[in-house]
Amino acid sequence: MARKPILDATLAKAIEPARSALLEITDASMIGEHVDAVNDGERLVTHRFASLLPGYEGWCWFATLTRVPRGQAKDLTVCEVGILPGDDALLAPAWVPWAERVRPEEIDAERRVAEEAAAAAAGIELPVENAAQEPSATDAADAEADPESEVEAEGAEDSDKQ
Repeated sequence: MARKPILDATLAKAIEPARSALLEITDASMIGEHVDAVNDGERLVTHRFASLLPGYEGWCWFATLTRVPRGQAKDLTVCEVGILPGDDALLAPAWVPWAERVRPEEIDAERRVAEEAAAAAAGIELPVENAAQEPSATDAADAEADPESEVEAEGAEDSDKQ
């Protein structure tokens, strides 16, 4: 059974070198107080600092440090720096694949746009799908030429009201 590594005292005390490493990626004004030092393995410690970055409430800056066996504080190596969400950080909702969140009408609209673009590129004119809803210019001219169609249309409207 593997033994649990103990917190390296030299690395745990290296708060200022960890803070200095964070200055490579952010301003000093964005780094808050030291939160803790976490033992990540043998001679591997992560220092966490509160984030003062606007919009990152509950997040922590981190700097992971290591050293060689019997190394001194001056022999520290910075492994990684960055920012991570804390337990009370505001996070985006879980990602949902496009195919699961898209609605059928969006798929139909996208398909129609693609078909129209392909037809336009080929020089083909597609029929209008909603011609019943939107009369064309020739339909309007035909209605003006035939006064009986207006009478029929008015009669249909009157029967709809009853």
